Amino acid sequence: MANHLAGALSPYLLQHAGNPVDWYPWGAEAFEKALREDKPVFLSIGYAACHWCHVMERESFENERIAEMLNEHFVSVKVDREERPDIDAVYMEAVQAITGSGGWPMSVFLTPDQKPFFAGTYFPPQRRGGMPGFDEILQAVSDAWKSRREEAIRQADNLVSLLQADALARLPAAKDRAELAQLPAAAAEALNGSFDPHWGGFGGAPKFPRPVDLRLLLRLWHRSGEAELFEMATTTLDRMAAGGIYDHLGGGFHRYSTDARWLVPHFEKMLYDNALLATCYLEAWQITGRPGYQRVARETLDYVLRDMTDERGGFYSSEDADSEGEEGRFYVWTPGEIQEVLGRQRAEAFSRVYGVSERGNFEGRSILNLPRPAAAWAQEFGLDPDQLERELDESRARLLAARCRRVRPFRDDKVLTGWNGLAIEAFALAGAALGEARYLEAAARAAEFLDTFLRDHQGRLLHCRRAEQASHPAYLEDHAALACGLVGLYEASFDERWIDAAIAEADVILAEFVDPQQGGFYATSARHQRLIARKKDLLDSAVPSGGGLAAAALVRLGKLCGRDDYRDAAQRAIEAAAPVMQRAPQASGQMLAALDMLVGKTPEIVLVAGGESAQALLAASGIHRRYLGSRVMAYRGLPDAGRRASALEGLFRGKSQGPLGARLHVCENATCRAPIDGLRAIAAAIGDLATPRGATPAPGDAGE
Repeated sequence: MANHLAGALSPYLLQHAGNPVDWYPWGAEAFEKALREDKPVFLSIGYAACHWCHVMERESFENERIAEMLNEHFVSVKVDREERPDIDAVYMEAVQAITGSGGWPMSVFLTPDQKPFFAGTYFPPQRRGGMPGFDEILQAVSDAWKSRREEAIRQADNLVSLLQADALARLPAAKDRAELAQLPAAAAEALNGSFDPHWGGFGGAPKFPRPVDLRLLLRLWHRSGEAELFEMATTTLDRMAAGGIYDHLGGGFHRYSTDARWLVPHFEKMLYDNALLATCYLEAWQITGRPGYQRVARETLDYVLRDMTDERGGFYSSEDADSEGEEGRFYVWTPGEIQEVLGRQRAEAFSRVYGVSERGNFEGRSILNLPRPAAAWAQEFGLDPDQLERELDESRARLLAARCRRVRPFRDDKVLTGWNGLAIEAFALAGAALGEARYLEAAARAAEFLDTFLRDHQGRLLHCRRAEQASHPAYLEDHAALACGLVGLYEASFDERWIDAAIAEADVILAEFVDPQQGGFYATSARHQRLIARKKDLLDSAVPSGGGLAAAALVRLGKLCGRDDYRDAAQRAIEAAAPVMQRAPQASGQMLAALDMLVGKTPEIVLVAGGESAQALLAASGIHRRYLGSRVMAYRGLPDAGRRASALEGLFRGKSQGPLGARLHVCENATCRAPIDGLRAIAAAIGDLATPRGATPAPGDAGE
């Protein structure tokens, strides 16, 4: 029999609808039942692509004996962290306070008034390897609630006081703009201290890609010319692209690597990882012109278009790690399976290049990876490198077609507004930088999808949509990521309707999410369900922080639209977050990027033209092909009227196309340089802007 999750929107909750546990969704019904029956609440938080969430479900939530204990002594509540990031954020902080770490599945025990008093993450069903069994935990918590309730309630009250406290207000912050300006360099030093110079990445196993930090390193390299910053980013990108964390057949990245050398991933694929990493590889290509970076970016975005896109344009959330009851089964190979598809000779060459062996590197099978570059095998095979690449391309295509006949991992097909905002910016950048109209079209279709299908009847943005239903008021991360995506879409297409759309999101952020006393932004607005604490979204997690995204969007729009209110709100947010950036620089990359744009030299690049084809002009100027670091840019073709955003009038006021038909205006810190006329001079000026400020030339032939 189905429990109370049968009518849920979330695929993750629906996966648990047939459990013998009498699950409830988060809501008044569950907590009223707990109060009425004098029971504690067991809160379980996870998500559809979480491997260990599935393990705990199989071991414990489908276990009749454990289900009976839960049903008799607790009211059980199941939450999808992607659907309710507000609940996840509050109780994750409680888990970290109790255990010193966190993760999913999250297991929290609450009083009937939602206060946590005990917590953990994954528990095996019975004691194993020094870990207490979930059955023991349930018995101990039930006994404590019955016989030592005052102690449990006291613990809960202390935790709530901790969650509600504004710890930042008690920390020393940067005193002035100059001190703030030193924080990005301090963050780079902290990253350098944990950098793995051989395998790339930061720290040991497990290793996460951390694209926000990689993008920050590229920005700081562009400001300073310090080669070490560039090498940290590109070494990591190179090693990840060669490792098993990258899907060498279908494109896209898995969630993280269980080892230090990016070989064995947890096989789930998340939209946000692939959007952010595609952006990293595009920026690395803009700097270096290396074909490998462009290839990885294209394959990653093509994976999203092929496997993760709604027919009307929205992007889905994730794909599971498991299929046919095994983690990674969809992705791994034996030599025999490859030979069956390719034939003996081709299979032998492919297997050597991609590290496939009889022994395997993952539970008797092989994860495809590149132990050394494919071109290095050409001489050994007696082939021209280009010929080998063509053969490998053909082999990958045939193996991908064969893989598509396997049982696919489960796909979470809900559309999340914030994650789609990240993807919109990635597709927009790809479309402009690579000159690929289909990527720009994908970004625009996703933006139109959100505007059409993720609004309530009053036109207010919503957080998620699935099965023709949209739900939950949008969170800060939704408005902020979408605003950033829309600004990126404007700068890629110069279609001014996207500026108006971005301004609408920024205005909601200022109206509903600002903390007027301390500065910064709350993760929720007054429209959201009230929880035991209202938190600020300051630290990057799997996705960039909502506060950092909001600050970045406001700085960008402030510069483009001349809006002092946007710049002031961003500055207050950044100043309020300074203690976090000082204490935890490696979890503050998005806010540090906003700070870098606020206090560093951030040129306003305005191109005005008359007569020429806009597409040909933009391509010839190199304005999209080159990496320009922290900047904003705008373009208008004159006298074509087109759609005009009134917010941009101040930026274009007094800027004409000049006697040679095209003119570039570059302003910085309220000072404008002399206008630059003619395509040749404009392209040279863009090249100068692409050169790192520290006079170190960009590696490679940028953007060619």
